[in-house]
Amino acid sequence: MFKGWFRRRGAQDAKDAAANSAHLIDLRNIVKTFESAAGSFTALKGVSLTVDRGEFVAIIGKSGSGKSTLINMVTGIDRPTSGDVLVAGTPVHTLSEGQMSIWRGKHLGIIFQFFQLLPSLTVVENVMLPMDFCNMYRPRERRERAMQLLAQVEMTENAHKLPSAISGGQQQRVAIARALANDPPILIADEPTGNLDSKTAEAVFKLFEELVAANKTIVMVTHDNDLARRASRSVIVADGEIVNQYLANALPKLSLDQLITVTRQLDRLSFAPGQPIVHQGTPADYFYIITRGQVEVIIDQPGGGEIIAEVLTQGQYFGELGLLDDNTRRATVRAAHDGGDVEVVALDSAEFHALLAACDGTRADVERIAGQRRSNGMAA
Repeated sequence: MFKGWFRRRGAQDAKDAAANSAHLIDLRNIVKTFESAAGSFTALKGVSLTVDRGEFVAIIGKSGSGKSTLINMVTGIDRPTSGDVLVAGTPVHTLSEGQMSIWRGKHLGIIFQFFQLLPSLTVVENVMLPMDFCNMYRPRERRERAMQLLAQVEMTENAHKLPSAISGGQQQRVAIARALANDPPILIADEPTGNLDSKTAEAVFKLFEELVAANKTIVMVTHDNDLARRASRSVIVADGEIVNQYLANALPKLSLDQLITVTRQLDRLSFAPGQPIVHQGTPADYFYIITRGQVEVIIDQPGGGEIIAEVLTQGQYFGELGLLDDNTRRATVRAAHDGGDVEVVALDSAEFHALLAACDGTRADVERIAGQRRSNGMAA
C-alpha cells in the first residue's frame, strides 16, 4: 500500500560520534533530569538504545516510567542532561532550536495520541503543512502529493473537510499521512491508538505494519501490550531505565513487575573469545542469558579431547540444567573463538529459584528446554 542543548563538548566530537554509529537511532547513556520547585527528578537514568533501519520498535511501560521522555530525546522535543542522541547520522543534541525544527521536519514524522491537526485548515492543507514549512517539493506538487498520501490512508473523500467534521480514527489516518509528507525515514508515534476504539486501533496498526514493510522505521510508545507484541521488538521502560530486552525475549512469560525486579538483580559480564564462562564439574551458581556474541557448549570426552555439543547466540540462555538438577555443571561453556567478545547477564542461584517459584509459566518453559537438553546431553 505504501511505496515509496547543548552540551559541554566540541561540535567535532559530536560529529565524530555520529559518524561512528552504525544505527539509524543511537541513544548513548542518556540522563534526563527535570528541575522544579519541589526539587530535581531524574526521568531517564543512563539509558542506551539502538534502532536499525526497517525496525518496528514498541516502547512500553507504566505511566510515569519515562517512555515518553525517551522518545522526546529522539525527536528533540527534550534535550538530554547528559549523553548523546544520534539520529540518521546527526548529533541531534547539538542542534540549535532553529536547526532542530528544519531537521525534524525532514527526517521525522511524528504521530500524536490526540492527532494535533490544525482545526482551521482542511485535511489536505494539514497534510501539505510539513512540505510548506520545510520547503520540500515544488509548490505545485505539494497538493498532488498530499492527495496521494490521503489516498493511501483511504481519506481522499474527506480531503476538503475540516478536522472537526471527521471521526477520531479518520483524524489519526490524516495525521499519519501528514507524518509521511516529507518522506521521512523514521516515524515516531506517541500512544497513537490510545484515543481510539479497538477496531480503529487495529486498522491504524495495520497501516504501521505496511509502512514497515515499505522500509520505514517506526518507534511507537504504547500502553497496549497486545499491539506491542506484534512489533518486531519491544523495549520495556521502568523507573527511567530499560528492562533487559534479552531477558524479556528469553523468558516471555514474566510479568512487567517481574521483569523489572529481575533486571535489577542481573550481573553483567563480558568474556574474550575462547575464554571459559563455566567449567564442567564445578558447582552451578548462575543462570546466564547471552546478550552479545556466541558461546560454545563443550563436552569433555572420557578418553581426552572435547566436542562442541551446541553453539548458542544472543537471546538464548544456559546454566539452568545444573541449577535444576544436582548443582553441578555438566559441560564447559566458553566464548566462541571466532565470534568476538561475548556479553552475558547472570542471575544467581537463589534469585533464579525464586523467579521460577514466582512464575509458573516461566518454570514450565525453562523445564521444557532443560528436558530437551538432558535428552541431547548438551547443557551446562
